[in-house]
Amino acid sequence: MTTWLKVCPMDSVPRLGARVVKSSQGDIAVFRNAEDEVFALFDKCPHKGGPLSQGIVHGKTVTCPLHGWKIGLADGAAEAPDEGCTRHFPVKVEHGVIYLSLECKA
Repeated sequence: MTTWLKVCPMDSVPRLGARVVKSSQGDIAVFRNAEDEVFALFDKCPHKGGPLSQGIVHGKTVTCPLHGWKIGLADGAAEAPDEGCTRHFPVKVEHGVIYLSLECKA
């Protein structure tokens, strides 16, 4: 059974922005794109550990602020030609509230 942690109201995360959630596993960035989809990634780029929460969100991708790597919000995978992956976490929105599971995906 999945344990869901209440994070914040969806309106607390700006469109095309992120909020950081502190956890025992490290910082997790919760993103909201222009279509109001919500995603969660470990807040470290697989390249050199840049803070993805400070990157630019476009579509279903975030661009790392340090070296411009594009990371998929749904799966944490770097877009080619770059290689690597950061952990991603299940999220859901119920009644305008974001919930996060710390059961990370690959």
